[in-house]
Amino acid sequence: MIEDAAARLKGKARRTPLLSSPFLDEIAGRRVLVKPECLQHTGSFKFRGAHAAISALPAEMRAKGVLAYSSGNHAQGVALAARMHGIPAVIVMPNDAPAIKLANTRALGAEVVEYDRPGGEDREAIGERLAAERGLTLIRPYDEPQVIAGQGTVGLEIAEQAAECGVSEAEVLVPCGGGGLSAGIALALEARAPAMRVRPVEPAGWDDTRRSLEAGRIEPVPPGAPVSLCDAIVTPAPGRLTFPILKRLAGPGLAVTDEDALRAMAAAFARLKIVAEPGGAVALAAALFRPEAASGETVIAVVSGGNVDAALFIRALERHGSRV
Repeated sequence: MIEDAAARLKGKARRTPLLSSPFLDEIAGRRVLVKPECLQHTGSFKFRGAHAAISALPAEMRAKGVLAYSSGNHAQGVALAARMHGIPAVIVMPNDAPAIKLANTRALGAEVVEYDRPGGEDREAIGERLAAERGLTLIRPYDEPQVIAGQGTVGLEIAEQAAECGVSEAEVLVPCGGGGLSAGIALALEARAPAMRVRPVEPAGWDDTRRSLEAGRIEPVPPGAPVSLCDAIVTPAPGRLTFPILKRLAGPGLAVTDEDALRAMAAAFARLKIVAEPGGAVALAAALFRPEAASGETVIAVVSGGNVDAALFIRALERHGSRV
């Protein structure tokens, strides 16, 4: 499925590079390679999974349109993929999502239906109701086989690009919300680079995948979890499809603070000239500031998204020594 998704994405998705910087190597104390999916269409890897899922639908079903629920990155990926296929898209988004993500989703032609996340409204219930009323196909953000396959194309590229750099063995650090990207990459690497191992990375307090892997069963985020800047990956629990894959293939999970995510954002801009959002930068934060993230000579960090409000980005740069 991953190889088929890659074939359908050829000429549609960007083949993002594998970047390096001696300055980042010095901070980490080892070689750091960075896969910047923040350079992907819509600023996130989510376009891959959205296009893979929509392009796999039967033509009659696809023509009726699609629906998704998302805090922003999956929303934009589905909106663009739907526009490319000439079909309608309805996106259920929280009313406290970053303004840039709400605006971008609308600009891509999708109808945005806002819901009250702080007030406890259930996005899945809203999405299922709208899908049934309008005959739309629900494209889930991570617990969807074709979405996982689309995200797995990142892993195919990592295996090829790392081999070109002479790297066959590494810990691959991946930002993790519901686990679609982590699971897809893990499946691809199992086939193409079996000496590489995925390590899911999450925000502190929202490290449900880390705790679930440790317990061997799904452990949801407990009530009262702290607010995090990493809005893109604050999911309540691993997916029912993604967790078994990660349980079989992934190494121990990691958690990083919002402060370390901001530090990684500043480092990514200063040394690689890329813009990362906090949730997209957590894997780079682990690579740079968590020595236990890898025991080998090389670590690969995926920067999963770059959709960040200007004020927050400037805050990250100013807090960590960059002049704005």
